[in-house]
Amino acid sequence: MTTTDRILPGVVLMIAFCVFAPLIDVASKLAAQEVPVGVVTLGRFVVQGALMAPVVVLMGLSFRLMPGTLWLTVLRAVMSIASTYCFVAAVKVMPIADALAIVFVEPFIILLVGKLVLSEQVGARRLIAATVGFGGSLLVIQPSFAAFGAVAFFPLGTAVSFAIYMLVTRHLSRRVHPVPMQFHTALVAGLLCLPLLGLGQSLGEASLSFILPTGIFWLWCALVGVTATISHMAMTYALKFAPSATLAPLHYLEIVTATLFGYLFFSDFPDALTWLGVAVIVASGLYVIHRERQIARAARLTLDPPAPELR
Repeated sequence: MTTTDRILPGVVLMIAFCVFAPLIDVASKLAAQEVPVGVVTLGRFVVQGALMAPVVVLMGLSFRLMPGTLWLTVLRAVMSIASTYCFVAAVKVMPIADALAIVFVEPFIILLVGKLVLSEQVGARRLIAATVGFGGSLLVIQPSFAAFGAVAFFPLGTAVSFAIYMLVTRHLSRRVHPVPMQFHTALVAGLLCLPLLGLGQSLGEASLSFILPTGIFWLWCALVGVTATISHMAMTYALKFAPSATLAPLHYLEIVTATLFGYLFFSDFPDALTWLGVAVIVASGLYVIHRERQIARAARLTLDPPAPELR
């Protein structure tokens, strides 16, 4: 089997992620028109857990948590709750493409966390690209803030929490199979959502009130969980077939599909300033990916230098 043959399934699965992930946003926006954001968030994890449990059984995997992974699983679940809640709250009123464009600063946050918290080596050029990427997000936030108020900052909450989620996932994936990892995250997140909804109900916080869906809104809430499960498993398995450096540029296809679905379902289309911000974010992100590829290639050459005649 050639290298291309091995990578192709990963590319196909990554494209599948970019198609299904915006459908989470479409279903969330439809559900949140009548259902509290907290209940939509809970529904996502209930459905995800129900879908993943039989998969764990069919694959002959264990439901037991690996020793030493409990607190990382809890942290992953907390970050998944925060990421989901912030994004559902955002797309309830904002166009999907605008909210997603702001979320795409997440790779830059991972870069900065890696440098500031994990003491990873990050060069000046990547730091400048990250700063420019944040500037691009401000181009999207500014008109959104004028139109929708403070909710325009919710996607930044998604970006920060999802960045931490990805870093935790990176550590867990070394010890835990992705299927039980998804099940455990859904189970823990669902259990954590219940007291949050109880607290919200007692405090009179509308977005955290426990109000069950009615009619078609049951379907929209269920679709949030179904599309989230499919898309996240597609990305997880894509990374088994192809390296992240190969797949990362494809992730920006999600902005295209999100814009298409936003227009088809809600007649939303980004304005010129938003498109400029998207262009800045994408260009900065692609430059960071390019630099990381160069650094990885240089590291391989250092460990395994080519023969003199090949240098």
